[in-house]
Amino acid sequence: MKKEDLFDKLRKNTREQFDMPDLTINAIKYPDTVKQFIEMSKTVGGKVKCIKKSDDVNTIIKELYPEAKVFASNVPGITIAQKNPDTVEEANELNGTDVGILQGELGVAENGCIWVPQTMKEKAICFISEELVILLDKKNIVDNMHEGYKKIEVPALGYGCWISGPSKTADIEQALVMGAQAARGVTVLIIE
Repeated sequence: MKKEDLFDKLRKNTREQFDMPDLTINAIKYPDTVKQFIEMSKTVGGKVKCIKKSDDVNTIIKELYPEAKVFASNVPGITIAQKNPDTVEEANELNGTDVGILQGELGVAENGCIWVPQTMKEKAICFISEELVILLDKKNIVDNMHEGYKKIEVPALGYGCWISGPSKTADIEQALVMGAQAARGVTVLIIE
């Protein structure tokens, strides 16, 4: 049976139709969206640092991670990266990355999430790096996920993800394990 035949059958046997409900949602709003985002980011285990556009982001990241040896990024202006997820042959070449540096598109104050669209060939950088640094423009922080979903667009490469703090799980013997599925730590650099 073809899909259209099935739909025709369903339409013929529909006795009563209902209009879609009004989906107006009065979602949470914060008096200081950026302050709430910072608090929630820390609550979920992340770190936050506010910087100015004129600051040298490369120096700041090196100071935050003085022990790191391998940096990876495709963000324009990041000169400390030895690996680029756009130029590696295979995703496994990103293995051993101490710090992955990503560009976040949108932050959500409600839960500290950041939308990271796939702007790189190998999205493994988002998950294989021991630590993540996510750059986020202050003006791109919204109050809640309802606002967030209205603003995001699926990137040309067809993938994006919400990242909120470091990876963590307590499934194994009810013990909290950091970095179980992805980065052990996440630092958000809010650019003012």
